[in-house]
Amino acid sequence: MLLLAGLSTALLVIAVPIGIVLAASALAFIMFDPMLSPVTVFRSFFNFLSKYTLMAVPFFILAGFLMERTGLIDKLFKFADAVIGWVPGGFGFATLLAAVIFGAISGSSTAMAAAMGLIAYPEMVKRGYPKWLAAGCIASGGGIAILIPPSILFILYGVLTETSIVDLFFAGVIPGIMLAISDALVLIFCAWYLKLPSGQFSWSYLGQATAEAWPALLMPVMLLGGLYGGLFTPTEAGAAACGYALVYGLLAKRGEFVKELLPVTLRALNLTAVIFLLLGCVGVFQFVLANQGWAQHLTDWVISFNVSAFTFLIVLLIVLLFLSMFLSGIAILVLTVPVFFPVAMSLGIDPVWLAVLVALAMEMGVIIPPVGLNLFAVSGVTRVPLQDVIKGSFPFLVTDGMVLVLVLFFPVLALTLPKLLIKSVF
Repeated sequence: MLLLAGLSTALLVIAVPIGIVLAASALAFIMFDPMLSPVTVFRSFFNFLSKYTLMAVPFFILAGFLMERTGLIDKLFKFADAVIGWVPGGFGFATLLAAVIFGAISGSSTAMAAAMGLIAYPEMVKRGYPKWLAAGCIASGGGIAILIPPSILFILYGVLTETSIVDLFFAGVIPGIMLAISDALVLIFCAWYLKLPSGQFSWSYLGQATAEAWPALLMPVMLLGGLYGGLFTPTEAGAAACGYALVYGLLAKRGEFVKELLPVTLRALNLTAVIFLLLGCVGVFQFVLANQGWAQHLTDWVISFNVSAFTFLIVLLIVLLFLSMFLSGIAILVLTVPVFFPVAMSLGIDPVWLAVLVALAMEMGVIIPPVGLNLFAVSGVTRVPLQDVIKGSFPFLVTDGMVLVLVLFFPVLALTLPKLLIKSVF
């Protein structure tokens, strides 16, 4: 196992992509083990990808891209502006509200940040918001999409750990709302301190915005209602989301939407291929670990130190926050879950609670410098210097950390909703 660990570390140091690191180190170990055949690399790669639940990933990715092209994101933003944009700092609240709603559609943090950067940033600056605050608000709001169902991160976690994806989806709702509220509190203070202007409430504007946005508002209701009601599985929910976006796009934009289908599909295929390559390589890596009983050895080693579950979680979150400064959330997930999950289970940690804590750490990671993905996404689409985006996102990073601490000390915040739903069904 020293060969596996040493080669993996060496490849990571020289910046080899995560998927190649996992597959290459596993292949090297297999080549030196006379009891294993190189053919097992291909077998374990494709066996892992054959899981039915994984099909939800490309469906939700495509649905998010389709919703972006139909113009529904812009309509969601106008609806949020009509609801709350008239209070001091309300336009920032509207951006957060649109982020929460679209997060329930796309499940992609970086896509959310880039889309809102194009739509919300020019309006925020026009209404007197400093560029650094506008960019920071958008970068932080995008992170909420990690927790609001359907979350791609939760789907991958569920596949890797065989945890109920429906339970994971609903466990992220309350922490996701807490993130939105904590970010809103930051905006309230900034609005007071910077004396940001407020607009005027208009019933006619609210009615018009609601009429335009109802197709987008209906989608998360349809998805979550179908999942909770048992009408379809997470994979079928992804297919339903794609079908819904396709029908709406064809009805709303007709021939123009048809012309955009090919480039949108290619974008979705590109992102899906990257994720599936990572997951297939995780399958190879997990095969080697399982073959050598490495997970059990690691679990026994950790337990020998009499480490408590709380201490383990503290160490794990510190490691995840550190890794998130250099790697994307999906890369961290596929790299670390096979290692820490067996240990967590041996310590009696609830897998759903653990998933929410991991997602919160990943949510913070997208705005942690030097390589937070949302920081670069927002800086790229708004042309705001990276250091200004970091400055604007820092207050939100602090409040996000407070939410993480609250969920760590009060697991009920993550576990109440799934348990209530289970009781209501049974």
